[in-house]
Amino acid sequence: MVGGTSRKEEATRLWNEAYRCQMEGDLQKAIDLYTESIETFPTAEAYTFRGWIFSSVGDLERAITECKRAIDTDPEFGNPYNDIGAYLIQRGELDEAIPWLEKAKLASRYEPKHFPHLNLGRIYLAQGKVDQALEEFAAALEFQPEDAMATEAVASLRTRLN
Repeated sequence: MVGGTSRKEEATRLWNEAYRCQMEGDLQKAIDLYTESIETFPTAEAYTFRGWIFSSVGDLERAITECKRAIDTDPEFGNPYNDIGAYLIQRGELDEAIPWLEKAKLASRYEPKHFPHLNLGRIYLAQGKVDQALEEFAAALEFQPEDAMATEAVASLRTRLN
């Protein structure tokens, strides 16, 4: 206990502050706070969000490393699986992204669940696998019925198939 709070509570407080800084665009301060959070009590969230910052400045390798640390910390947290898949898509490594996105779909602790379906839909569409793309976009709509990208993709693919 640190001043009446547990290490985990302190790490969560630091994570929240880091996230606020990240959303405000103060990326270096956010990285420092995520790092302090991890040093206080390592969480998958802190590793994942620190990786997100690295990806936003183009350091995809470091972002992937952070996500793998997140998975080692909590294999049930789905965000880092999806993020690795998204980073691999950015690098043009579509086939390599698929297993990561499939793992994201299976993770018990993951929100928003529609993202891996959207990412898989994009991959299958790029690969010309229209039926599989349609299946993934439709699954995304089951989790997020108002998602504009998935709605448009489903309508367009259904028209193409008919």
